Amino acid sequence: MNGMDEDGTLSEQERTAVKERAAELKKQARNSRAKDKAAADAEDVRAKIAGMPDGDRELAQRVHDIVTDVAPTLQPKLYYGQPGYARNGKVVCFFRSGQQDKERYSTFGFSAQADLDEPDGVWATSYALTDPSQKAWDHLAALIRRAAQE
Repeated sequence: MNGMDEDGTLSEQERTAVKERAAELKKQARNSRAKDKAAADAEDVRAKIAGMPDGDRELAQRVHDIVTDVAPTLQPKLYYGQPGYARNGKVVCFFRSGQQDKERYSTFGFSAQADLDEPDGVWATSYALTDPSQKAWDHLAALIRRAAQE
């Protein structure tokens, strides 16, 4: 028997199999679109960094390298036109070009998604980046690592 009822329609078992296969295909298409979007978002961030003025470009690249090294689960995406790094689509941390924003210095910040709350009720949500020392980069890396934890 070919799985059809005597009247030529699909049996209950075949209908279930067809529905399951349709759901599988839908999920595969959704996952493919998500991977394509993630790749496009990452390319947008790389392009944004490459187009920054000297000074900010180097800072942004160093930040990008740190984030992708210590928090590989965060996905690059533009955030208000600047490099951001997201978990489940929500930005956790971001870089702001001081030159492009016409500000005195560039900054690296954290959103509420970072959950960096301190017990004393006071903590920084952004940091000015002028000419960070290695100690400053290490501190930033530790904060990023902590912020990336779920």
